[in-house]
Amino acid sequence: MDAGRVSGGLVVAAAVVDDVTAPRRLLAARRSAPDQLAGRWELPGGKVEPGEGPVAALHRELHEELGVGLALGREVEGPLDGHWPITAALRLRVWLAVVVSGTPRPLLDHDELRWVGAGDAGRLPWLPADLPVIASLGLRP
Repeated sequence: MDAGRVSGGLVVAAAVVDDVTAPRRLLAARRSAPDQLAGRWELPGGKVEPGEGPVAALHRELHEELGVGLALGREVEGPLDGHWPITAALRLRVWLAVVVSGTPRPLLDHDELRWVGAGDAGRLPWLPADLPVIASLGLRP
């Protein structure tokens, strides 16, 4: 599906893991803003800007939010033409990724980062749109 034709908008996120071929740990980011999302955990990322490709947007967002460079693995395909629903107007695309430069730190819209394994991931209060994505990752204990 052409990302530019998604009605309303496209959001991209990275499931930052320790190993894209056999992930055991996932980097969770706790929102600090806006107020209605503060305290909830998410996969880091953001909206694709007009004229920007999804992969370029993902790299830009993770650099802005966490100060890192990434190597992308496979796309984690969702149930709606490969996308995951956020709202009726917003769709999410997610890639597995590993950090290749920088050390993740909460720079923008987050106040905490945490590496979580399979057992711990399920205990966090995730944003609803991220829950099915995280369940699909199949983190290994």
